[in-house]
Amino acid sequence: GVVVLVGKMENEIMEIEDPEERQAFLEELGLQETGLDRMIHEGYRVLDLCTFFTVGEKENRAWTIPKNSRAPQAAGKIHTDFEKGFIRAEAYNFDDLVKYGSESAVKEAGQLRVEGKDYVVKDGDILHFRFNV
Repeated sequence: GVVVLVGKMENEIMEIEDPEERQAFLEELGLQETGLDRMIHEGYRVLDLCTFFTVGEKENRAWTIPKNSRAPQAAGKIHTDFEKGFIRAEAYNFDDLVKYGSESAVKEAGQLRVEGKDYVVKDGDILHFRFNV
């Protein structure tokens, strides 16, 4: 697909710090998202990529992988030892985190899954890998 970017307009949009004001400005222009966001989304679509997340006390991080990757391959994106010694992945979706408000609430709602080597990672999954090397 083609994404058109107008540099001056993108700059004006990015200068608006308040998210609600920025969204209102986009709507005035008849846009749902910035050109940069459209370019990123289109790039992911064309390259057939998706994102999973890891969360921890020290760091929360997004990881980009090819769509239809299995859990061990996603684990290998973090470190090759994770893929080699993969045991299982504890998984839930970002939308469930937003819905329930915390990881513990996701668990209490029964939305935390334990997935094996054949699990195909879904866009927006939050994964915690168990491995042994």
